[in-house]
Amino acid sequence: MAAPPKKPQTSVSVPAARTGRPRVSAKGEQTRARLIAAARTLLGGEMSARFTTRNVAALCGVSHGMCHYHFEDRTDLILAVIEDIRPEWISPLEEAVEAPGAFAERAERVVRLLTQGESADLSHLHSALHWHALNDERVRVSLEAEYRRWRGCFVRLFQVLADERGDGIDPRPLGEAVAAAVDGLAAIQSLDAEVDAESVFRTLIGTLAAGA
Repeated sequence: MAAPPKKPQTSVSVPAARTGRPRVSAKGEQTRARLIAAARTLLGGEMSARFTTRNVAALCGVSHGMCHYHFEDRTDLILAVIEDIRPEWISPLEEAVEAPGAFAERAERVVRLLTQGESADLSHLHSALHWHALNDERVRVSLEAEYRRWRGCFVRLFQVLADERGDGIDPRPLGEAVAAAVDGLAAIQSLDAEVDAESVFRTLIGTLAAGA
């Protein structure tokens, strides 16, 4: 007796596993970027006290529901803003430190970058973010991580000096000292624009390097 014919095999497509956040269309990405831009405008402007997802949506020209489609709540929006401004104050410093060169060359790049100062908009935005960090734990944790990354740039700068000398100096307190001075000088300059930032930074970095 002949064996019954085999059923032809059919291929079954298995959907790929989903990783990361859901895929968003190009239009969706544009809307998200516009919402972040609107959030930056509200946070860094005189309407910071009125920062809500509803006001962000209104400024962006989209529905409140669309805002919540991209961001669960206003904290999510603030976290997105913190990430959005990273290329404006942390990334350039990282690039200045990590680019090839001896300690003196890298320090010179850092000084030139620091003396450019930050825009008034970015300064106001940082102030607003600090205020929200005092009242929102998620914002505090995110902003703390960003500042740790920023301070780490100065530590890595002095790590280059430590590697050049090979005498076991600890780069952390040196880098942290410069970071604290940079932060403090920014506050001073907001009240007294005549402070010679370049001279201060050159003196500080040079003195710490010589005395290390």
